Amino acid sequence: MNISSVRYFRSAALLGLLLSTAMPAAALAQDAAPAAAEGEGLDAIVVTAQKRETNLQDTPIAISVLSNEALTDRHIQSLVDLSAGAIPSLRVAPFFSRSSALIINIRGIGVLSDSNQPARDQGVGVYVDGVYLGRAQGLGTALYDIENIEVLKGPQGTLFGRNTEGGAINIVTKKPSGEFHVNTTAGIGNYGSYKAETHIDLPEFNNISLKFDGVISQRDGVVKNPLPGQWDFNAYEKRGLRAEALWQPSADFSADYAFDIAYDASSPLYLQITDGGSLPRAEAAPLEPSRASRASVGVPQQPSIGRTHGHRLLLNWQLAQSIELKSISAYRKLRQSQYDNGSANSSTVSSSGDFTDAPFSRYSLAQFRQNQLSEELQLIGDLPQLKFLAGAMWYREKVEDNAQAFNTMRFTNASGSAYEVLSNPDFSAIRIDRASKVKTTSIGVFGQATWTPPIADDMFHLTGGARWTRDKKEGSLFTINGALPVVNGVTGPVYLDASWSRVDPMVNLSMDLSRDVHVYGKWSTGYKSGGANSRSLTYAPFKPETVSMFEIGAKTEFWENRARLNVAAYTGRYNDIQLDFAANLLQRGPDGELIQNTRTTLETHNAPGKGKLKGAEVDFTVKPIPELTLSASYAYTSVKIPNTSNPFRQSDGSINTTPIPIYQVYTPKHAASGSVDLQIPQGDVNLRVHADVNYDSGFYANYNDPLVDPATGAVLIAQPKGDRALTVNSRVAVTDIPMSDWGATLSVSLWARNLLNEQYAFYRSYSPLTGTSVFFNEPRSWGVEANIKF
Repeated sequence: MNISSVRYFRSAALLGLLLSTAMPAAALAQDAAPAAAEGEGLDAIVVTAQKRETNLQDTPIAISVLSNEALTDRHIQSLVDLSAGAIPSLRVAPFFSRSSALIINIRGIGVLSDSNQPARDQGVGVYVDGVYLGRAQGLGTALYDIENIEVLKGPQGTLFGRNTEGGAINIVTKKPSGEFHVNTTAGIGNYGSYKAETHIDLPEFNNISLKFDGVISQRDGVVKNPLPGQWDFNAYEKRGLRAEALWQPSADFSADYAFDIAYDASSPLYLQITDGGSLPRAEAAPLEPSRASRASVGVPQQPSIGRTHGHRLLLNWQLAQSIELKSISAYRKLRQSQYDNGSANSSTVSSSGDFTDAPFSRYSLAQFRQNQLSEELQLIGDLPQLKFLAGAMWYREKVEDNAQAFNTMRFTNASGSAYEVLSNPDFSAIRIDRASKVKTTSIGVFGQATWTPPIADDMFHLTGGARWTRDKKEGSLFTINGALPVVNGVTGPVYLDASWSRVDPMVNLSMDLSRDVHVYGKWSTGYKSGGANSRSLTYAPFKPETVSMFEIGAKTEFWENRARLNVAAYTGRYNDIQLDFAANLLQRGPDGELIQNTRTTLETHNAPGKGKLKGAEVDFTVKPIPELTLSASYAYTSVKIPNTSNPFRQSDGSINTTPIPIYQVYTPKHAASGSVDLQIPQGDVNLRVHADVNYDSGFYANYNDPLVDPATGAVLIAQPKGDRALTVNSRVAVTDIPMSDWGATLSVSLWARNLLNEQYAFYRSYSPLTGTSVFFNEPRSWGVEANIKF
């Protein structure tokens, strides 16, 4: 640890100590202070971050929680909507222009580049009711009846296992209640959007409780596609059904089975060119410095369609008063097509300036198929001075993909002011550019225990744990450019057969300074599995990347439970970082001019040296009066990756050994979110007003890919950074309007996202030939909804 890290850690430790000991006197004397009257204080938040139900304030790790009510207020219908920044240390974004696959980072750790590959994994684990979702595809589907979304920050390798080096998103759905309830919502909005969902609980019979959920939402595109009959840009249609049955034949045993099926269709975002490069542009495709509502050129565009379904069986035995055994069995299947013609405008350039018969509008097609089986056993104990969890898991996944790319349009005159669609090709006859498949098998054994020694009024809690994991990947890259690969003169599939073993420990010491003031220090590790890059020509394996992090934090409540302040600070190491490099070195033309090599080949290498992580997080909530709740969150995130040289050879055949800067992507240094919730009783009904403000300082979307002079290896042009972002969302609702004598109520609401219609570029990339490419944020969207409960 260098001097700067020591100084940072010392400052963070001092901050945590001051916050935990210099709170208002009422906080430390809370044992003697009266609690707030019912309804006046903050509600307790129950989480399952440690594989058992605990109070958020008593759980000594950094967690942010979005409740069902918070999701409704922010109009969050899927994980894609979390891109607005509701949780500052969490970043969610589409993979390039495709919402059919997501990039998810926590504390700047997750996916650096292309996760749309069978033999690569994410660095943030996504779980639904204890079941790990193995792919970035399929995460854009509509959410069902959610109890909480828990965001666990920092490595979770001990309890959650592989691919949780940045953290985990733990989605908990509402369980069958055994009572008759109906909760139905319908609404409409701008851009032709509509939404309908219903949740039905049936009365218990023969110890069986049933629950059914149905969701459908749709929106037309926010950027018009001028070509008739084609999908507009950034449109979606989502629908899904879920059924759950809970059988409780006795107080000591339960079986909970759930089945879900979902359909998710979406079109790509529209990539705009805001300033030009060195090549002439077609007249039909002018520069677009501001967010467009209509594309400059029309292109063929069909929706990317994801179809998922899954089964989950949770068995729970109460073996003794303090011993519980759980089994979580699951099977899931995913089929995802990805049709991306969102970057047509960036290809409307010509080196000669004569556009006659010049093709453009590169259509990228990909098919992705996956199925997974998993089983996890947990033995949970709750003894007077010892709480423990021991378990084992098995996970098997089979994935296959292919990709095609071809032009769909051509210009019909020299100036490029007129164009037409190329004769529609038969997709099945077009060359497969690449295809691969892989089978992953992972096994793990884990344990964690918390010991509370009977001293000092049980104020100390020591937690230790570890997980051993073994990953094995077997696969092949069997198509390159429509044929078998040729590597070192050998023609045939290129095989992957690699395995890795790993132990991830965790130690946590926490103290209860009072009933409502808790502090902790935690050291933990996590890792992302190794693999191979299917965009490579050699399919060479790369190693896992790892994170080691030390964190301190304080969780406090004061002012008679009307205020809550949680803080965390961390520092750590980021090792063997998996970096992608494209063959994009500039070449020299006959007159000495720079010409970009446009190959799309990618190679993944583990960065040399050690990366550095540090940051701090603050969450504050206060309820000064029963009708008003204010909250604010802030995250400072710093990730430094060692400079690394591009492994591709230069045009003269030599190896480039000059290290180039590496930018951490989708990671703003500063991010914040705040909200105001006001509830005003008006007789038998309530008026609820919500507003939230979200800010980030901007981030890189391309982590390396600088343009390098082949003669000197010097970086000529570094990638630009995205804009600072500030968005406001709001919702106004009249709730609990009586409709009948038997308890039915009506709620009516008006919601808006990006209320002020702010514009910013969250993705920005530069090429000296084509100019600056930009994805802008979505424009203002709004709608009205009605909800009936009984």
